[in-house]
Amino acid sequence: MIATQAVADAQVLARKARAHAVRMVSRAKASHIGTCLSMADMLGVLYGGGVLRVRPDEPHWPERDRFILSKGHGAAILYAVLAERGFIQTDELATYCAPGSRLLGHANHHVPGIELSTGSLGHGLPVACGLALAGKRAGNAYRVYVILSDGELDEGSNWEAILFAAHHKLHNLTVLVDWNKIQSFGRVSEVLNLDPLPAKWQAFGWNVLDVDGHNHQQLIESLQADTDAEGRPTVLLCNTVKGKGVSFMQDELAWHYKSPNEEQLRQALAELEPGN
Repeated sequence: MIATQAVADAQVLARKARAHAVRMVSRAKASHIGTCLSMADMLGVLYGGGVLRVRPDEPHWPERDRFILSKGHGAAILYAVLAERGFIQTDELATYCAPGSRLLGHANHHVPGIELSTGSLGHGLPVACGLALAGKRAGNAYRVYVILSDGELDEGSNWEAILFAAHHKLHNLTVLVDWNKIQSFGRVSEVLNLDPLPAKWQAFGWNVLDVDGHNHQQLIESLQADTDAEGRPTVLLCNTVKGKGVSFMQDELAWHYKSPNEEQLRQALAELEPGN
């Protein structure tokens, strides 16, 4: 069983990051809050549940685990998590998308803790494969983690990388798919149907885990499972809800683009920070 404290820490981090991200997107009149909220629990577990081996005060520590947010348009909540973990100051979050800020609307590698600038979908996993292969050949102990969006799986470059990872037995590579079933122009099943998604990954030679992307204990247990002996990369198909945590945003395509106005911000924060 996973330690209760690890689950509690992941939950607290995810809740704080959601609140930060809603404020940031509202202040900047930016987009993509729905996709930020759907992956908050995954990030909470990676950075708060004892999964990623990182050092906030030494972001380029050679033995660190590597994490790539391939769905770079969800950068706001990654910045929030990095701030809560001490990679950057929380005050800097107020500069999100402001002129001259390094907190760009898509993930920016000039921010401590971010390995790769992302935003062009389909790029993160190929780079992660290179990092994992280099680490394996050098005998390094670090692992490589990637978060993909489900709509991003429309990109053929991902499927090339999925083949590559299995061929080279990259057991040190773990992918988490934010499977919220909505992409930029509609439901994934309508835009370009991915079903049967688990069977596709299995056919490509991966160890496949179908999980609840909002269940912190299940996520931690899945991420800490010993799969190295199988000699295969691992994918967690994380069933999530777009806009998770804010009732009026949940499972609504519009929040791929909209930013909360002042009234919506107050309502969102009341749900995310009860009692404050």
